[in-house]
Amino acid sequence: MIRPPVISASGLMKSFGDTTVLDGIDISVPAGSVFALLGPNGSGKTTTVKILSTLAQPDAGEVRIAGLDPGSDRDAICAQIGLTGQFAAVDTLMTGRENLAMVARLRHLPRQQARERVERLLADFDLVDAADRRAGEYSGGMTRRLDLAMTLIGEPSIIFLDEPTTGLDPRSRRAVWDTVRELVRGGTTIFLTTQYLEEADHLADRIAVLDRGRIVAQGTATELKRLVPGGHIRIAFADADDRQRARRVFPSSVDSQEENTIAVPGAAGINAIREVLATLDDAGIEATGISVHTPDLDDVFLAITGRSAATH
Repeated sequence: MIRPPVISASGLMKSFGDTTVLDGIDISVPAGSVFALLGPNGSGKTTTVKILSTLAQPDAGEVRIAGLDPGSDRDAICAQIGLTGQFAAVDTLMTGRENLAMVARLRHLPRQQARERVERLLADFDLVDAADRRAGEYSGGMTRRLDLAMTLIGEPSIIFLDEPTTGLDPRSRRAVWDTVRELVRGGTTIFLTTQYLEEADHLADRIAVLDRGRIVAQGTATELKRLVPGGHIRIAFADADDRQRARRVFPSSVDSQEENTIAVPGAAGINAIREVLATLDDAGIEATGISVHTPDLDDVFLAITGRSAATH
């Protein structure tokens, strides 16, 4: 059965001065799903989130959130949505418990219900032991967990997460992923922007690639990977000098996310590896490691935008 969209946008346009940030994008997100918006810095991801969450108005286009018009039904929409931005909206002078209680008051929750919800969220986000410490003493991962907990105080049915794991260590990032999965199992709809392709691959039911204000590709992770034949060969070097020399030898290569490593797109079979090794040998460049990778979202991103996700 096709689920109706709870987030929909058509023909969204937004400019700042002479700069066009959004150039007619269309979005449709079914209820109870995760939608990921990928794009390099400056592509318009945060502007999209601001428009969809009623924090900004488009210059043109139509938006519906849970069937409501942000222009005339803003209060009703705000009662149903939550937003976690790139930077935690946490008061560092207050304790974790006080931050949650403050949001509960802003949401006009009855006192007993607010108290119960605060305690449950502290437990759910593993913050009980730190509940009465000032948030300014929290680690980055703890601060992000508190920020997410604050978003959930009102039990929103739609949550916008704008690069929620940027700057987190891998363990904290995966804890956020677990939270997102749990929310979706409970029927929550998630609109996610991210600079981590692995994150979109793991979490999203559908992914859209935003580049220069336009959605240039959209589909499931599997569908997007089918757009790119082959894959890539990843080559590691001892230092940055060898990496730079290799970049010149392989003009189509890009820097990979690992230090002193490049990715050479194209076929990834035995013959391709032999050609790569022969080219390196002719150039007098020694590799410290080489690995073959089937198409992933980084290959898709590179093929569509001409940039690696590692250069965001």
